[in-house]
Amino acid sequence: MPYTISEKILSAHTKGKKIGPGEFIEAKIDLALGNDITAPLAIEQFKKLGIKKVFNRNKIVLVPDHFAPAKDLRSANQCKLLANFAREYKIKNYFEVGSMGI
Repeated sequence: MPYTISEKILSAHTKGKKIGPGEFIEAKIDLALGNDITAPLAIEQFKKLGIKKVFNRNKIVLVPDHFAPAKDLRSANQCKLLANFAREYKIKNYFEVGSMGI
């Protein structure tokens, strides 16, 4: 059976391994995107695991866009978490308010 475009892309990122619907795979990541809603959850787990460095600081993009500008302190803290993480791990593609947008 022929692959869908998604299956072709995923297969190319698993060294050509045969894949199918519902299967768990390990794929080489081209780019990891996080925003001010999803990234804080990932950062929390990253810190809990005690990981000392990111897989590739040039292949991570962090964009505060849901809570920026912040409507309250909690929203501001979500954005601040991204900024601090980007600074600490020297993330090249961090886009602050005014220089970003999806």
